[in-house]
Amino acid sequence: MMTLIHNRLNQIRSQIQYAEMAAHRGPGSVLLLAVSKTKPAEAIAAAYQAGQRHFGENYVQEALPKQQALGAFDISWHFIGPIQSNKTRAIATHFAWVHSVDSLKIAQRLSGQRPDTMPPLNICLQVNISDEASKSGISLDELPELCAQVAGLPRIKLRGVMTVPAPEEVFEKQCLPYRKLYQAVAQLGQFKLDTFSFGMTGDLAAAIAEGSTMVRIGTALFGVRQ
Repeated sequence: MMTLIHNRLNQIRSQIQYAEMAAHRGPGSVLLLAVSKTKPAEAIAAAYQAGQRHFGENYVQEALPKQQALGAFDISWHFIGPIQSNKTRAIATHFAWVHSVDSLKIAQRLSGQRPDTMPPLNICLQVNISDEASKSGISLDELPELCAQVAGLPRIKLRGVMTVPAPEEVFEKQCLPYRKLYQAVAQLGQFKLDTFSFGMTGDLAAAIAEGSTMVRIGTALFGVRQ
């Protein structure tokens, strides 16, 4: 398993480097977030031993046992799934990043439940850029107001935005929703947002071309989910 994951990691890193160069961006400007949902702790350990440090989980009840099993590792855990109100305390106390905040209520709960002894919780607001009924996230029009509401909350730090556009096959069509959101964030300079959680296995190059600072890759690294 370790050799396979190590080889896949190297391939993904090469893809990211190539996309950075193609977009005239500096090397290392895009962070790889390994999406480890449904994957065992052993797979995460193999990726860690190959140099990967940032891992994303979608389900609290699945993530906590893995975090416990891997407690000796210096992992930065990211929560990237839909957030239920009854799970905010666990998220606030066991993760360094949350990518999927889509309401003031959830942000307030995370803020209030983040322990004083921990660094501020890094927050991205999830934007439903393609306005799909099946997906979570706020509309683009709601972004300025929610930024203003969340930016002042204690014990959390508003870092940026996350989105999952409707799937497209053509490169230029993949670029458009990311470009739209990036340009909207550029109009919100007062919030000093620096994180664009854009792109997955199928549209990595387009996301990086349009300003992604963090790509979320699961299948290409760990294989098809069970």
